[in-house]
Amino acid sequence: MRQRQLSHVLYWRFFVNLALMLIDAAMFIIASCTVMILLGQGHGFVSARFGFVLDMLVFLLIAAMIYVVSLANAGVYHRHVMGDGYQLNSLLFVGSVHCWVMLCAFNFIFGLDIWLSVLTLAMLAAWVLTMVERVISRLFISRGREKGEYAYGTVIVGSPKGIGRMLKFLSQREQLNYRPVAVCPIRLNPETDIIEADHDTASLEQEMYATWAGRLPVLEYTDHNLAKRIVGINAQTVLVTDELRRYSDNYNIFCARMESLGLEIAMIASAADTLNHELQVRSIQGTTIITQRLAQYGVASRFVKRAFDLVVSSLAIVCSLIITLPVAIAIKVTDGGPVFYRQTRIGLHGRPFQMIKFRSMVTNADELKKKLAEETGQEDRFIFKMKDDPRITKVGHFIRRFSIDELPQFLNVFVGDMSVVGPRPPLPEEYARYNKLYATRMLVKPGITGPWQVSGRSDLSAEESEALDVAYVQNWSILGDIVLMFRTVGAVLSHKGAY
Repeated sequence: MRQRQLSHVLYWRFFVNLALMLIDAAMFIIASCTVMILLGQGHGFVSARFGFVLDMLVFLLIAAMIYVVSLANAGVYHRHVMGDGYQLNSLLFVGSVHCWVMLCAFNFIFGLDIWLSVLTLAMLAAWVLTMVERVISRLFISRGREKGEYAYGTVIVGSPKGIGRMLKFLSQREQLNYRPVAVCPIRLNPETDIIEADHDTASLEQEMYATWAGRLPVLEYTDHNLAKRIVGINAQTVLVTDELRRYSDNYNIFCARMESLGLEIAMIASAADTLNHELQVRSIQGTTIITQRLAQYGVASRFVKRAFDLVVSSLAIVCSLIITLPVAIAIKVTDGGPVFYRQTRIGLHGRPFQMIKFRSMVTNADELKKKLAEETGQEDRFIFKMKDDPRITKVGHFIRRFSIDELPQFLNVFVGDMSVVGPRPPLPEEYARYNKLYATRMLVKPGITGPWQVSGRSDLSAEESEALDVAYVQNWSILGDIVLMFRTVGAVLSHKGAY
C-alpha cells in the first residue's frame, strides 16, 4: 500500500513539474524569439571561433534547456515554492541571472555573433513572461489543491492547542501544500517522561471547529501501529506541532517509526532555531567540534548592506522631493505645528536615536497614547496600533494611508541609524519589556520597512508580527531585502493593514 501511495505522489509531482518546465521553456523561446526578431537578429548565428552557423531555433532550444536547468537549480520547482508568489518570483530572478551568465559563457566559448544587449533584453523578457505565466499556473494549482490534488495528505500530531495552532497556520498558508486528513492528540506524561495519547476530546473538538472548516478524523496515539494507520488513510506527511521536542529520545524514536514506512516528518521550527546557520564539523585529536555561524553577518555582507542602504536612501531622498515638499507645506498650513516629528527610538544593539517622520498626529499625541492604550487593552503589546485613532490629523490620514509619513526616515538611513529593510525601531518603554527571544530583533539595524509591514501590518496579531521580526534576524539577505522592498510597494498600494 505504501509503495502505491508513494508512486501516486511521485506521479503527480513528476507530471506537474514536467508541465511547468515545458511551459517555462516555451515562455523563454517566445520571449527570446520576439526580442531577436524585433532587434534584427532573427537569423542563424555565425561561430567565429569554429566556423559554423547555428540556426536560431537550435540556439533557442539549447538556451531554453539552460533556462530550465537554471530555474531548477534555483529551487523554482520545489513543491512548496510553486504556490508561493513572492518566493517564486525572487527565485525566478535568481534563476534568470544564472541563465544569463551561462548564456554569456556559451556565447563567448563558441564566439557567436549575438549582441550582449539582445541577450540581456531576451533574458529580461523571458523573466517577465515567465512570471506572468506562473501567476496563471498558480491559479490552476490552487484550484486543484482545493479539490485535494497536488498536496500531501498530512496527519497533525501534538497537543489539542498545538493542533489548533497548526490548523490555523495551514489555513493561512496554502502554498505549503499540506492537506490535513487527520489529527493525533498526544501529551507528555510529566512523571514518566513518555509520550501518550491525550483523551481530552472536548478541547480537541473546540480547537478544530475554531480553526478549521469542520471536524477531522482523530487517530489515537499508540507506540507500535500508529505509522501503519497513517499509511492506511493515504497520508504522506506527519506534521509535529509540540510535545515532541527536537533531539529528545521521544522525538527520535517517533521519527524512526514514521520514516521506516516512508512517511515524511515535518515541523514548524522556532523563529530562533539554528537551522539557518552554517554548520561545520571538525575532528581534532579525537574530539568532534561543531561550529556554526550566520553567513550574512560577515564583514563583506555588512558592507554590501550598508552600500545598498546609502544608494537607496540617496535616490529616495532626491526622487521623493516632488512629494515631500507639498506634504511638508500641507502639514504646516493645517495647524501651524512642526512639520517633522522626532521621537526617541531604540536601534542596533539597544542604542537610542532620534527617528524622523512627517507629523501625522496632533501635537499632544504622546500624552494621549497611554490613555488610549488602557482603553483598547494594549498596555502589554509591543506595537500600539488602533483603527480610527483620534490623534491622527486629516493630512495624517492621507500620508499614513500611502505611508508617506515614513519618507523622512531615509535621512536616518543615510546617516546610519537605520536600514532600508529591517524590524521597526521600538520605543524605549517597549524595548524594556522585550523577552529574551524578541530582543534578538535588535541584533540588526531597524528598518523603514520589514517583514510584518508587508504581511498584513496592523492586521497581524502581536505574536505574528513578533515572530516575523525575529525570523528576519536569522534569514536576512540582500536579495531578500529587495524582495521585501517590492512587496512593500504592493502593501502600500493595497492599503492592507494601514491605519
